[in-house]
Amino acid sequence: MKRKTLFDAAGIQRSLGRLALEITERLQGCEGVVLIGIHRRGVPLAQRIARLLEKAEKARVPVGSLDINLYRDDFSTVGAAPVLRGTQVDFDISGKTVVLVDDVLFTGRTVRAALDALVDLGRPARVQLAVLVDRGHRELPIQADYVGLSLNTRREDHVELLLKETDGEDALILESAASAARAGSEGKRP
Repeated sequence: MKRKTLFDAAGIQRSLGRLALEITERLQGCEGVVLIGIHRRGVPLAQRIARLLEKAEKARVPVGSLDINLYRDDFSTVGAAPVLRGTQVDFDISGKTVVLVDDVLFTGRTVRAALDALVDLGRPARVQLAVLVDRGHRELPIQADYVGLSLNTRREDHVELLLKETDGEDALILESAASAARAGSEGKRP
């Protein structure tokens, strides 16, 4: 596989700044808005966006975390003992605008599970989705309201977001399976 760094820390920060700006513009401020990050990397992204919103709007934006493992449609295939990180939402979401935050939108199955999990927490006025990366290849009719970067990928490619909070560094990496396969076949002669 060929690895390519698409964003460094500065690129990730610029994208988060654009996401925060788009959220405040579309929602006309932060009144009644809460952010809920989907474990694992959606949580620190939600916290970063909340800090940007607070700085711009001079208002506190509540942030929670959502563990969707028990709501996954592939739960039985995840493994014998999936890691449960726990949901932590210390505020009422009823009547609020919930912005779900995730790192990479791919098939849409993680977001579907997150929507199921939200139902157990209350009845928001509306739910929107913010993702740092949309890489396409949806299996469900789900789309993000706010997107930091849209990537044209192949299904077999791998997009990995590294964050300081979880990985010790900030980087967005594309591992291209097709490029590696082409590179390997180009060196062969019949």
